[in-house]
Amino acid sequence: MRKTLTALLLALTLPTLAMAMPEGGPHHDGYGGHGDRHGSRMFNDLDLSQEQRRELRKLMGEQMKSRHEITQRYLEKLPAAEQKALQDELKAAQDKQHSSIRDLLRPEQQKTFDEHQKKMQERRAERAAFKAWKAEQAGKAKAE
Repeated sequence: MRKTLTALLLALTLPTLAMAMPEGGPHHDGYGGHGDRHGSRMFNDLDLSQEQRRELRKLMGEQMKSRHEITQRYLEKLPAAEQKALQDELKAAQDKQHSSIRDLLRPEQQKTFDEHQKKMQERRAERAAFKAWKAEQAGKAKAE
C-alpha cells in the first residue's frame, strides 16, 4: 500500500513540476526545453535528429499517460475516505510547492507564473466538464 501511494504521489506531481519550471530553467534540457535541447539530459549526447526527438517526446508522453492510467486504477481501489485523504494531501503538497516556487520568483515572474497557474486550472476545469459530458453521453447511449 505504501509503495502504491508513493508511486501515486510521484506520478501526480511530475506534470506539476514540469509545468512549474520557469522557461529557460537551470538545465535548459528538460521536457520543456527549446531548440536542440529537447528531451532529458540522458539523450543530449546522442545527437538526435528532429524526427527522433519528436518520436522520443511522443513515447515519453505515452509513458506518462500510461503511468497515470495505472495509478488511477489503483487509486480507484482505495476506499472513498482514503481517496479523499490522498487527494487532500496531494492538493496541500501541490499548494506548498507552488508557494515555494512563487517565493523564488521576481514580481514580474510571479505575475507570469500566476497567469500560467490560472490557465492550467481553467484547462483542468474544461477537461473535467468534458469528461462529465462524455460520461453522460455514454450513459445516454447505453440507455437507448
